[in-house]
Amino acid sequence: VQLQASGGGLAQAGGSLRLSCAASERTFSMAWFRRSSGNDREFVGAVTWNGFKYYEDSVKGRFTISRDNAENMLILRMSNLKPDDTAVYYCAAKLNPPARSSEYDYWGQGTLVTVSS
Repeated sequence: VQLQASGGGLAQAGGSLRLSCAASERTFSMAWFRRSSGNDREFVGAVTWNGFKYYEDSVKGRFTISRDNAENMLILRMSNLKPDDTAVYYCAAKLNPPARSSEYDYWGQGTLVTVSS
């Protein structure tokens, strides 16, 4: 499975950004992770092929994950951004449960999100 992430960039605190990830084929679940400077990779959110969604606590209510199965596309809409959201964001996919996991099979390249205060 090949994953191609796009989007990201620079936003001010309180602003919004949208990330996209195109997959070469359908998988059980797709997810976003992020890694900020000096920190480990962190789970952000995941969505299964049939629409079950999972979020990391710090992004609940601010980020919305969705997927278009017809297009094999994963979307992350980020709103009310905070400087702590600054990180390289990675999309990932896995073939089997569970979706709420750090053990993903396939990874896209990262895309940088920078939130200024």
